[in-house]
Amino acid sequence: MDLPRRLPAMILLLGAGVTAAFGQAPRNARAIEEVASGRQKVARASWWGYDPADATAALQAAIDSGAEKVVVENLGTPWIVDKIRLASNQEVFFEKGVVVVAKRGAFKGKGDSLFTAAVAENVTLTGDGATLKMWREDYDSDAYEKAEWRHVLSIRSCTNVRIAGLTLAESGGDGIYLGVAQKGVTNSNVRIENVVCENNYRQGISVISAENLTIENCVLRGTGGTAPMAGIDFEPNHASEKLVNCVMRNCVAEDNQGDGYLFYLKNLNQQSEPISIRLENCRSIGNRSGLRFIMGNSADRPAVAGRVEFVDCRFTGGKMGGISIGEKPAAICPMRLVRCEVSDAAPDRPTISPIMISSGPDNVDDVGGIEFVDCTIRDAVDRPPINYTGLSLGPRIVGVTGTLAVERDGRRTEYELTQELIDRWMPLQAFKRIAPYDARNAAYEPVVPDAAPASFSSGRFRQRGRAAYLVWAKAGEQVAFAVRVRPVGRAAVRPASVRVVSPSGSERRLPDTGKEGEGSYTFEADETGAYRVECDAGNHTNQLSSATHRACEYAPRGPFHFLGTAGELFFWVPPGVQEWAVTMSGGNASERVKAGLYNPAGELVEEEDSILGHQFAMTRERAPAGEIWSLRLDRPSEGVLEDYYVQLQGLPPVLASSRETLLRPVK
Repeated sequence: MDLPRRLPAMILLLGAGVTAAFGQAPRNARAIEEVASGRQKVARASWWGYDPADATAALQAAIDSGAEKVVVENLGTPWIVDKIRLASNQEVFFEKGVVVVAKRGAFKGKGDSLFTAAVAENVTLTGDGATLKMWREDYDSDAYEKAEWRHVLSIRSCTNVRIAGLTLAESGGDGIYLGVAQKGVTNSNVRIENVVCENNYRQGISVISAENLTIENCVLRGTGGTAPMAGIDFEPNHASEKLVNCVMRNCVAEDNQGDGYLFYLKNLNQQSEPISIRLENCRSIGNRSGLRFIMGNSADRPAVAGRVEFVDCRFTGGKMGGISIGEKPAAICPMRLVRCEVSDAAPDRPTISPIMISSGPDNVDDVGGIEFVDCTIRDAVDRPPINYTGLSLGPRIVGVTGTLAVERDGRRTEYELTQELIDRWMPLQAFKRIAPYDARNAAYEPVVPDAAPASFSSGRFRQRGRAAYLVWAKAGEQVAFAVRVRPVGRAAVRPASVRVVSPSGSERRLPDTGKEGEGSYTFEADETGAYRVECDAGNHTNQLSSATHRACEYAPRGPFHFLGTAGELFFWVPPGVQEWAVTMSGGNASERVKAGLYNPAGELVEEEDSILGHQFAMTRERAPAGEIWSLRLDRPSEGVLEDYYVQLQGLPPVLASSRETLLRPVK
């Protein structure tokens, strides 16, 4: 090195550091010029004039300088900043003890993040235990519009990213968000190591789209605020996004209000690139559940292909269970768990098994395709190690194989998983399979055509999310009805989105005339018959609270999804139908319902309390005439009356609150 030529610049740089030690650093024009000319490749952020009250300008200017490396110094006081944009081809290094803090009162935008990189490459953030911190409690206050995207680090559509040695805390969203800034451009070659994500609002880490992702030696803890509240959530938003070669090693997810490791893959489908996911030696401690894995399994959402492996992972103390696998088609995307352990899962909830497998309300394929290799369950509760919640009330569990050991009270029992054993452990597997009633393109008519309008009944039952109703009217009549949306959780409600489809198939969207969660709607019937009214209440519930005409609940593509309501519902058993059933399921192991089945004479035929899964199966030797039966629903003696499902099998998918309101397919 040419010491005489470099020495003056070095003295200037050291002098800037001494000044900064007193809490402020003036702008260092000489050092800035060295960086601008390319003679200095490593820049210190304080050269651009550190201000302890607001250091945004200095830090952003240092990043924009073109330096290959920007050093954020420990000046004895926090770097208080507003939104910072990261640059390509640059490392930002945070010295030991550095704390970068979000400016109080800023970040008003719903997507404002502390650090953001979008469509960038060669982005590196490293530190020696430095902390990047926001103000989670502020963003949850009335001073801010509710949102879940105020992240500490927002990395979108970037290539060659490394994040290491940092603590990312107290965001209004995620510690790290790997999202998409440009459709079709995924994050690629991303490495996250020795990072702590703690006390974030939505997730420790969210992975929306990534290829060649490695997360190693990271701790994800204390997430809480807005769902899903997981340690890490792999959740693509669109079918064009990817989860390819995603690997986690030696990571810990602990004390999150949501799941430790969450995979929500419903937005990927058969056209998506196959997924490849592997977790090695990862631990979950004290989360809602250790691992939750959900796929698509419906006509509208066919599952993505690929392969998933969990090797030497341990899931301990899940409050709502150890491992939950939902809607995973048995024939698609094989899952393998090798030497994994589940311990002390849901000890206060004996109806929840350490491993739960479920199907969704619109599932079409059998679920399963899971191999357990030398896995162990440590459980003090006497219950099946694996159980099934069949929300679709149709698909079965198949292809669950391998070896599983259960340790209880000092004894170890080893099982070879066979279909016979799975059927024995899971009573829902024993449900009789009944061919669905073909109601496609069916026209409907009143069962009691001469009933007075005063006898029409509606509005008792709350349906969750999307719901459909049949409203019968004559041509030329004015139809009026109201839809009430009631909240589920804390989110604000709005009137439901309502669409009406005529008997001949023409569609119209109705503007509402209501306020907040109550909408009033009208239309003129231009033909005689049953009009299909489709309502979308998001995650909330809707109910047809009033109607001038006959109105029935209608579920042509799956079960009815009710929430927290009881009463009597009537249904039609057509002539000639000899075998039919009403199949029911609770929303989860603690959400149940009591039900009684009544014949046309009003006599109780069968009753079941605290239903997790039950089938009322009926056979008629001769069925010359149609009949009106009913189902009476009530609070269970065990569990809570919240989400539950009702499916009519072999019958028209129509339920009514009174006999006089009931509709039936036209002969």
